[in-house]
Amino acid sequence: MQKLIQVAIIGFPNVGKSTLFNRLLGKKKSLVHSLPGMTRDKVTSRCRLQGKEFNLVDTGGFLDQKDDPLSQKVKQKAWEAAQESDILLFVFDGKRELLPAEEELFFSLKKLGKKVLPIINKIDSPSDEEKLGDFYRLGVERIYPISAEHKRNLKALEGAIEELIPETFSEEEEAKPLRIAIVGRINVGKSSLVNRLCGKENLIVSEIPGTTRDSIDTLLLRERKAYILIDTAGLRKLSRTRDKREKASIIKAKKDIMTADVVCLVMDCREFPTRQDASIARLAHQAGKPLVIALNKLDLIQDAPGLSRSLKERMYPRLDFVRYAPIVSVSAVTGKRVVKILDLAEEVYRNASKKIKTSALNEFLKRVKEKHPPFSRKRERMKLKYMTQASICPPTFLLFTSSPDSLLPSYEKLFVNLLRREFGLAGTPIRLILKKK
Repeated sequence: MQKLIQVAIIGFPNVGKSTLFNRLLGKKKSLVHSLPGMTRDKVTSRCRLQGKEFNLVDTGGFLDQKDDPLSQKVKQKAWEAAQESDILLFVFDGKRELLPAEEELFFSLKKLGKKVLPIINKIDSPSDEEKLGDFYRLGVERIYPISAEHKRNLKALEGAIEELIPETFSEEEEAKPLRIAIVGRINVGKSSLVNRLCGKENLIVSEIPGTTRDSIDTLLLRERKAYILIDTAGLRKLSRTRDKREKASIIKAKKDIMTADVVCLVMDCREFPTRQDASIARLAHQAGKPLVIALNKLDLIQDAPGLSRSLKERMYPRLDFVRYAPIVSVSAVTGKRVVKILDLAEEVYRNASKKIKTSALNEFLKRVKEKHPPFSRKRERMKLKYMTQASICPPTFLLFTSSPDSLLPSYEKLFVNLLRREFGLAGTPIRLILKKK
């Protein structure tokens, strides 16, 4: 996989870094909020300008905030992003004067030997440009007055970035990375799991609940295979959330489930499955996503013979509707079995992508009808004529019948379980659609 130039967006809180990030990408990737401190971890995405590709990084604000105990860690992550990047976009707020601390940070970044572009954001009209004189204290040949929100002067900035990016090419089409959404309740260890899989502290981890606000994509390469691990904010009921930033995070996490290839539901093995665990599992099931269940914090309970079986027995009464999902007990602290998550994610995605021949499906249908005659919801015998596969991810099958009535729920459950076992569809939901013919 070709190494791309990395471009980091740097600046103090609430200057519009995430808005600029989204504008350059051409889509809403980073969460944007009027309250400062929305972005904490680095948010990275591949960006393309006029055929040139690079990795674009959104960072948290460079400022100590007394009301945010994690501000030091946020600054540290932003500084690491600056050191790792090739080009820095330093964003200033054009609605106020240049702060001495910003000027000091700008010159500190210049000492890194990087190309630093000073971007004055929130210049919404030509009259706002009259206030730019203060920023020439930075001693640069050119500043870039823009309005990220209104797309003003954005083309000029894109052209400047494009000139600094070398031509990118690939001799062969790269395999699409497998997108795995790491979801779960607050403080079950989602970020710790991602860090353990990456082999370094890529994400901010804290005992403070709700540390992760934005969803963070982390590219991981393992044995020539690429994965994107999407660390999401902890999910809980919106009605129990007072912080508007957390509400935005929860909504974003739910959207990430819809765009992922595989969902990994993380639970705390000391207290599961809770009602919220069940709600999150239902989101993945209803979205039709392949599912892996990871029981984290194994290091905090006593490992004994039969532990795995007893954990499953605890879980299934409440999560019977996702009984198809494989379960792995892990410890983000010790690293025990965490790599198994990637193996299982590969497996369930392969199963969800299977295409089954119509002839094989109808041979299966014939055997099932002989051994288990079908019944309708009205408990009347039904005639199932034939079946075919309509789509994948999730595997969806059309059953043609002589009656418009639906199957008896218990019979449908039996049929789906037999279908899953016959064709190796573990780990993925299955959809049945009945059609009268």
